Amino acid sequence: MSELSVNHLLGIKYLKEKDIQLIFETADHFKEVINRPIKKVPSLRDITIANLFFENSTRTKLSFELAEKRLSADVLNFSSAQSSVKKGETLIDTVNNILSMKVDMVVMRHPNPGAGVFLSKHVNASIINAGDGAHEHPTQALLDSYSIREKLGEVKGKKVVIVGDILHSRVALSNIFALQLQGAEVMVCGPKTLIPKYINELGVKVETNLRKALNWCDVANMLRVQNERMDISYFPSTREYTQQYGVNKDLLDSLDKEITIMHPGPINRGVEITSDVADSKQSIILDQVQNGVAVRMAVIYLLASKIKQ
Repeated sequence: MSELSVNHLLGIKYLKEKDIQLIFETADHFKEVINRPIKKVPSLRDITIANLFFENSTRTKLSFELAEKRLSADVLNFSSAQSSVKKGETLIDTVNNILSMKVDMVVMRHPNPGAGVFLSKHVNASIINAGDGAHEHPTQALLDSYSIREKLGEVKGKKVVIVGDILHSRVALSNIFALQLQGAEVMVCGPKTLIPKYINELGVKVETNLRKALNWCDVANMLRVQNERMDISYFPSTREYTQQYGVNKDLLDSLDKEITIMHPGPINRGVEITSDVADSKQSIILDQVQNGVAVRMAVIYLLASKIKQ
């Protein structure tokens, strides 16, 4: 069997295209598994996985936990809010204490960019980055690409626009890397204040007019405005942002073609997209959620098979 070229999933930028294809082929198998009456396989009965979430998360945490349990792994859940981190314990001490309980793999979300890379150099376990600050969120980008592949047949040659708060979004950066690696064209669209200065170095198109961006693309991935990461105001008001960068059904219906709508969640309904768009037949938002479990099962399984060797 083919194997991944990496021992950790720290970011899309460390992957090769063949790694992504292997993850997708493995996810195809697991998608079939989770649609059976009995949704579990005994693949990882001897693997213990710790979920370390130093930031709040509902969807990603649940998705990872479900993926781990579907693979029959033993699961430890850790939340920093109820932990010794509050008492000043360092990240390495926290993780080493958990690893001394014979944990094989760590899934970690952390507010600091590069936390996963740092950890991978200091502990003897396989690390999966479940989001590090405004840096990367690799499994989200993988499930987004997987959902595009499922809907449109392939990712290569497709035009994808990422709309909204690019500056604070780890989803945007991971998606740019993943889409380009697979041969898609990428554009970002949003207020100039929410588009990072370095964006031109990544080889993506930049558009500040939403209608032009939507007429260009095959797929629009709508991001929410990350108010929790903002220490200043980046636009006059939410109402004005919605008028310029929100997608509603009238706008979608007025385009020259039918495009696919995505969203990594959580959705601020009525801000970046209206309910009638989120729930329309052009939206694959719920497919993304279902595909998230299959893709995370694939990543965990492929990394665990390297531990077992």
